[in-house]
Order: sequence, then C-alpha cells, then structure tokens
Amino acid sequence: MVTVLAMVLMGGASVPALAAERDPMTPRVPTDQLAAARQLENPIPYTSESVGKGQKIYRGRGSCNVCHGETGQGDGIGGPGLDPSPRNLTNTRWQSARTDGELMWVLKNGSPGTPMITVVPGLISERDGWHLINFLRSLVGR
Repeated sequence: MVTVLAMVLMGGASVPALAAERDPMTPRVPTDQLAAARQLENPIPYTSESVGKGQKIYRGRGSCNVCHGETGQGDGIGGPGLDPSPRNLTNTRWQSARTDGELMWVLKNGSPGTPMITVVPGLISERDGWHLINFLRSLVGR
C-alpha cells in the first residue's frame, strides 16, 4: 500500500488498476460460523448521530476510506493492486444480502481470501465497529 500511495503522491507513472471485486454476493464468514454471525444484532440504534460517528471512524481511526474510497465505492488510493479490489460498499444487492452480524464478523476477523484486515479490536473498539456498520448502511445505493 505504501508503494501505491507513494506513486500517487509523486504523480507516479503507472498506478495499477483495480482488480475485479470477487464474488460480492458470497458470504465472507466461514460456513460453520455463518448462522451465529447472522443472528448477531447491532446494539447501536441506527440514528443520524450514530451514522455521523461511524463516518468519522470510517475516515479516521478505521482508515476504511484508504481502500474503500471516500464514498465507499472501492476506489480508495490504497485499492489499486489489491486482489480482489476493495468491496464496493454502496452495492445495493450486497448490502441487502449481508447482516450487521456478518459485517461485524469481518471487522473482527478480516475477510478470508482478500486483503481486508482485522480492525476490531486493533484499530477501533467493538462499539465503534457498530457505529461504523451504521455508517456503511447509509452508503447503500450511492
């Protein structure tokens, strides 16, 4: 990622193109943990205050915007060269297919087979992760 960032900042010649987003409809949670993840409910109500907190986390401590982009479309400066490309968080079909519990599982465990790292509890707390999920839900269809 540092190499890509350096290339962008230096007006770098060839920044690699984004790799294709792989199987956006396939759950990232392993089959043996999927039912439990799907049952996990977000304890933070979806409010404008929570969405605002989540947005600050997305662009701040969470650093999500580096790969997923400012608008969540998977086009951040850290995304080129990642295979598969970062998730397009605005994808309506993907958003409706994934539960909040599945998203929290990915925040806690990363996304197997992708460059998505663990962010809870390393970068943000679990509570902040729920606010982040509320923000991600606000991106649907943008």
